[in-house]
Amino acid sequence: MRGDETEKMAAMNRWLDAVCAELEVDRSVMDANSTALLRLISDVAHGPSRPGAPLTAFLVGLAGASAPGPAAPAVGERIAAVSRLVESWPDAGAPA
Repeated sequence: MRGDETEKMAAMNRWLDAVCAELEVDRSVMDANSTALLRLISDVAHGPSRPGAPLTAFLVGLAGASAPGPAAPAVGERIAAVSRLVESWPDAGAPA
């Protein structure tokens, strides 16, 4: 990773640490799901709705947080469910 990219990632992690602290969210929940969530956001943005991508991420987090049991697996299950919805969306191959 280039120096500029390393600094961008460090800045992102400082920001996310601060947001997690401010919102009293366990950072490990996000860390356990970040790759799948970023993939989902990309799939939504390039499929059903570009402007709907960040709001979809919000809804996944909201649903995961309100589920009974440990949050990390609950969020992962919601990501998987919405990913299946994206795959079955009628215009999945069309530009957003």
